[in-house]
Amino acid sequence: MALAYHAPVRRCLLLSLGLLACNPGARPEPQPDPTPTKAAPTPADPKPADPRPTPSGRSSNLKSDEEARIFPALGRREGNTWQIRVHGWVYEPESDTGLRAATVEALRLALELPAEAPESDIFRARARGFLVDNESMKSLLVRIGGEEHELASTAANGHTDTDLVVAAAALRPDAAGLVPIEVITRASDPRRFGGVAFLLENSGVSVISDIDDTVKISEVRDKQELLRNTFMREFQPVPGMADAYRRWAAAGAAFHYVSASPWQLFDPIDGFFKAGNFPPGSLHLKQFRWKDRTFFSLFQDPVAYKKPILAALLTRFPGRRFVLVGDSGEQDPEVYGIIYREFPAQVAAIYIRDVTAEPREAARYAAAFAEVPGDRWALFTDPSTLPTDLPAALPAGIPAAAP
Repeated sequence: MALAYHAPVRRCLLLSLGLLACNPGARPEPQPDPTPTKAAPTPADPKPADPRPTPSGRSSNLKSDEEARIFPALGRREGNTWQIRVHGWVYEPESDTGLRAATVEALRLALELPAEAPESDIFRARARGFLVDNESMKSLLVRIGGEEHELASTAANGHTDTDLVVAAAALRPDAAGLVPIEVITRASDPRRFGGVAFLLENSGVSVISDIDDTVKISEVRDKQELLRNTFMREFQPVPGMADAYRRWAAAGAAFHYVSASPWQLFDPIDGFFKAGNFPPGSLHLKQFRWKDRTFFSLFQDPVAYKKPILAALLTRFPGRRFVLVGDSGEQDPEVYGIIYREFPAQVAAIYIRDVTAEPREAARYAAAFAEVPGDRWALFTDPSTLPTDLPAALPAGIPAAAP
């Protein structure tokens, strides 16, 4: 979902929300580190007051008005260990009703939504993630299996990405390959924060799926409808896509969902997948913050945004085969064609949901899928025409979906 506003609106949004969301008492914020940080051994910090009982006697340095999120993580086996990249977020919800109302109104104006939008329960819920103070220099202590690990301190945007190494013997994944991640809080804090990690074997089949107009009806080509579908309406699934994905999951496929939506929309997107009974999987969204250059990432070219995410997944799991599923509304064909040309042995199939009524022979597809064998990509409109089974290894050819 790449949003497009006129330049004056963007400047107004950046100014108004940047000022409204600031925390006057906050310390100077360091610039975020764009690369994940290797976890260092847990230092012997002073114990916080009344810590939750743990082997180390330590806990996260969360204040009572701060909250933490652990987003779905992805783990890769390395010998007798799992390398798990954990993404967390620490923030303080905005409790000042006057300030919150002003920020909501600024958001509504910037998105060019109707005046009644703030009265909508859906809009208020979707806006909630944008109305927080991101907390920097926060250290989260998490428990995975029986082990404690400290995440790198949060950056200016409140986020932390940390590569952890966890002994395989300490983990007991469920049937879906999931293990819980628990944030360790003080004993005096009754709240619980946590998430899950997907343990992905080095071989097998993964499905990388776009979200907007591939599995969720967003109408990306109509910016006004896109904004209303994103902020004012219940998310609607593309009929038949969950059924197709469940068939692939039953055949052993893992899933990775990619969207240009910001992490502030994680909750409604996660709720959409659960309500629609889509297979669980890793989720890859966009970093966004009102007060720095990531604000303009909302308007980033889809190729520039998605290509590095897909390339990183294929590089991290060189023994896996990947099926790429997207739609013709934006630039999924172009992105997937680039990925195939860089990783031809790993891309088993490309399936594009046709939302533009362009024929397979269109010049666009000829350019996007240059050097991609014709039996490696297909257009579809009806998800029931997608193949039922997926190959565990790259075959000589793949079944194409019916047009």
